[in-house]
Amino acid sequence: MKAIILAAGEGKRLRPLTLEVPKPLVRISGKPILERIWDSLPEAISEVILVVGYKNRLIRDYFGNEFRNKKIHYVYQEKPLGTAHALMLCKSFINKREKFLFMYSDDLHGKNGLSNLLNYELAVLVAEHPDPKRFGVVLTDKKNKILEIEEKPDIPKSNLVAVGAYVFDDKIFNYKFSRNPNGEYYVTDLVGGLIKDYPVYAEKTSFWHPIGYPEDVDAAEKKLLADWRNLY
Repeated sequence: MKAIILAAGEGKRLRPLTLEVPKPLVRISGKPILERIWDSLPEAISEVILVVGYKNRLIRDYFGNEFRNKKIHYVYQEKPLGTAHALMLCKSFINKREKFLFMYSDDLHGKNGLSNLLNYELAVLVAEHPDPKRFGVVLTDKKNKILEIEEKPDIPKSNLVAVGAYVFDDKIFNYKFSRNPNGEYYVTDLVGGLIKDYPVYAEKTSFWHPIGYPEDVDAAEKKLLADWRNLY
């Protein structure tokens, strides 16, 4: 099975940590964020498509063309046009009716959550958050089928947020997206179209830690020590 991981961002909010290295190579307890994500990938993943941009040569040098028995393809995103744009750049790597894992490199995940996500044909990994308006907010029915998903709403309809990991198949490439006021294209727009035509489910994870600011690195290291059982 393939995984598409977005690793092109400059990580401006993480400065000064990202002045010399790209965000995916910022270290958490001695390991780059992206390597921590690699540790959490389900065993079913044998091939990874990495979307790179800012200081991408450092990422290529670190991971090479194969890392821990997973073959790597690199896709270059020239401009920071958002998650939906990055996903579309990878369309040629996905076969018809092929299911794949789609992830950001901004978050630490538990292996169990990602493995459980693969049990679905179409799904979004979610968690509860006290400040949901910072994320893609998910509204579900009692069977965890997603009814709505909205990126960074002013008035969230729930405290359930998408945490940057999805299971899609090639149908996701059939949906259109529009440019947001910040100039980016969000993958949540694609999911919004998908849920109108197909059942897409929310899978709640037991471990997730977003990394957006320098203080999140220290918090992540403490969480790894305190909650490592849920990580692996």
